[in-house]
Amino acid sequence: MIYYKTTAEVELIRESCQLVSNTLATVARAIKPGITTLQLDALAEQFILDNNAVPSFKNYKGYPFTCCISVNDAVVHGFPNDVPLKEGDIVSVDVGAYKNGFHGDSAYTFAIGSIDENVQSLLRVTKQSLYLGIEKATAGNRVGDISFAIQDFAEKKHKYGVVRELVGHGIGRHLHEDPQVPNYGKRGSGAKLHDGLVIAIEPMINMGVKEVWYEEDGWTVKTKDGKPAAHFEHTVCVRRGKADILSSFEQIELEEKNNPNLFADY
Repeated sequence: MIYYKTTAEVELIRESCQLVSNTLATVARAIKPGITTLQLDALAEQFILDNNAVPSFKNYKGYPFTCCISVNDAVVHGFPNDVPLKEGDIVSVDVGAYKNGFHGDSAYTFAIGSIDENVQSLLRVTKQSLYLGIEKATAGNRVGDISFAIQDFAEKKHKYGVVRELVGHGIGRHLHEDPQVPNYGKRGSGAKLHDGLVIAIEPMINMGVKEVWYEEDGWTVKTKDGKPAAHFEHTVCVRRGKADILSSFEQIELEEKNNPNLFADY
């Protein structure tokens, strides 16, 4: 069942998404070599609670943390831990917040210190593929148009692995709603997009092969070949002519540029 949102509901989702974006900006300000992902998770949780919301992910199907924090070859759903981050790490932080009856969801991959040019390219291509997918999130198109745009750019043009096992999704009163939004597919296929549909588009792109495996915790997804992966996510509302991006990277990117511990030129 696909739920279309009213204008008032979209604005409430936007408020939740902006809180998520500000949470990620708070993480961007704090992340540095030596800090642990558990510390970042605690920081994010407190920020969400201080803004009269609750973390969407915590206790969702038993997930025990506020953020999914995935380092290097972890694609998504990584457990925060007490291992200090170090120079050269790339760190995907995925956050959700529930406020006024609606969820917001967004993710960003940070690079600590100096990173390899090949990793820079992976981050740049993954972020660009997100926006290429968003360009297709307009009324009259189909889900497959979003999927194809991402896959064509990341996989066909840049020879990266596009993860098949995990996909984007509808979002609103529930964290995961219909339709699913894969990062691979055929143009003109899948559900038709109508005005008022709110979806989370989230390319998960591997430097090497597309195949992944799950750690023993049952959550953390890693690349099969041990090469790095990147993940960027926006919540968007389908509109006629141009999608409305409800989350924002603007403050995150500003904090990223102002943080001397982060590499931002990708």
